[in-house]
Amino acid sequence: MGLNFRIILHIMGLLLLCNGSFMILATVMSAVYKDGVTLELAMAAIVTMLVGVMAMFYTRGHRKEVKPKEGYIIVTFGWLIMSISGVLPYIFSGAIPNITNAFFETISGYTTTGASILADIEALPEGVLFWRSLTHWIGGMGIIVLAIAILPLLGIGGMQLFTAEAPGPGGDKLHPRITDTAKRLWYIYVGYTVIETILLQIAGMSFFDAINHALSTLSTGGFSTKNLSVAHWNGNPWIEYIIIIFMFLAGTNFVISYFAFTGQVQRVFKDEEFKSYSLFIIAFTVVAALIVYFQASVEISEYHPMVWGKFESAFRHGLFQVLAVVTTTGFVTADFTNWTPFLTVFFFGLMFLGGSAGSTSGGIKVVRHLLIIKNGILEFKRTLHSNAIIPVRLNNKSVSEHIVYNVIGFFVLYMLLFIIGALVLGYLGLDFESAVGGAASSLGNVGPALGDLNPVVNFSSLPPFGKWWCGFLMLLGRLELFTVLILLTPVFWRKT
Repeated sequence: MGLNFRIILHIMGLLLLCNGSFMILATVMSAVYKDGVTLELAMAAIVTMLVGVMAMFYTRGHRKEVKPKEGYIIVTFGWLIMSISGVLPYIFSGAIPNITNAFFETISGYTTTGASILADIEALPEGVLFWRSLTHWIGGMGIIVLAIAILPLLGIGGMQLFTAEAPGPGGDKLHPRITDTAKRLWYIYVGYTVIETILLQIAGMSFFDAINHALSTLSTGGFSTKNLSVAHWNGNPWIEYIIIIFMFLAGTNFVISYFAFTGQVQRVFKDEEFKSYSLFIIAFTVVAALIVYFQASVEISEYHPMVWGKFESAFRHGLFQVLAVVTTTGFVTADFTNWTPFLTVFFFGLMFLGGSAGSTSGGIKVVRHLLIIKNGILEFKRTLHSNAIIPVRLNNKSVSEHIVYNVIGFFVLYMLLFIIGALVLGYLGLDFESAVGGAASSLGNVGPALGDLNPVVNFSSLPPFGKWWCGFLMLLGRLELFTVLILLTPVFWRKT
């Protein structure tokens, strides 16, 4: 039996319908702030929803079954369709009239990378800025996870989509039914967003800035409403500490949050990935803060001179940037590439760590590093005891060889794609630092990079092909390589 193209097109229509609905939210924000682009944003929403409704109507008699192949196609092309339709608010409003730049900004949003081509963010209309942040928020938990919460209403199962959208280890479910899992994840996601918005307002942000930064934080995206990013509020440490807390939460497995909320605290602190993630953050922060304190020149906050001194400022900047890079959020309070050469290399290395599996962050993920390290250590024992069967264990459970091989294969493929990505950028004329930084940042969905793409600059200097190439790397990283690359293999398209 061949591919069920009608179900694929039907779900594409559903995604467009969802995307158009979010555009309506941006239209409402535009109307509230009277920014002059309300009609343009409304037209973008209408066009997107109209195409979605037409696709769903045309395929209404589809076979309601999603097999693995259809799942991979739906996820990859779903992300692309969302990104293509997502350029309409930029194009219609004239905020980003260039197609290449508009697509780069959009796919950077949906993949929660946070890299931008905009020179003057604060000049954009409020409705467009809100749409920009919404693309992060939609992509953060995954447009497919959103879709599978709705699919049962259409009589369609969503397990294959969930598997394709979140491959690899760490796929713990909260509930036997996949749609209930999706709904619980979204409740937590929305709840965190609302709480952070309120706290940021209390700390001194306007409602508009607060909701935009909450959307960007929980999605670990990094788009800001200010040209200086979070550095705009460097005189207010409370704002930075609030964002620090929610970056940490967004970088943890959302299943951990669910356990905490349901009183299963022991399961939280027994989770090896969570413990490792927390220890990594602490250790890296100590290193960064000490070097910033003794060697780097960091502006001392004058918020409360009796409380906020040089050491606190160094600690805060170090902690903030460590979390921003590890969780791949990409917010900026300072240009870490100007601190010391050691810290430049240090933060470059952190781009390959990533947050926890089951979080909204990008990168390789902590659990994969854990499994690779554990397997490497066990190889010494296996060498000495060649006949012994010594499995890798995680959370006191044996990990199957299939998962270990998958993780090792992922890591090798990730590094190979990083090298290829850097080579292409180097061929396009970028210097070594910019090429390796741009490739690592795009593939890891980090945002800020090195060299000419450092945290206080943007990606506008990239040639057109470089922007499309980085967009491709962003998609690969967001969908964890295999989901996209499997579509490029001949065996995938063979009839079975």
